[in-house]
Amino acid sequence: MSRPQMLKLPEVLTEIGMSRAAFHRMRARGQAPRLIKLPNGQLRVRRADLDAWLASYEEAA
Repeated sequence: MSRPQMLKLPEVLTEIGMSRAAFHRMRARGQAPRLIKLPNGQLRVRRADLDAWLASYEEAA
């Protein structure tokens, strides 16, 4: 069984074309994909969570 792909925040920002500040504003409003904080303090986003989040905006457009 493979582990889910985890993306670093800069990878996510590059993929969605958004600044870190804009991403964190969306996150504060509860409109961003879920972040996972690792024990070392780094942030990750599951690929499946990012894909679902992007799909939700495609459907709304």
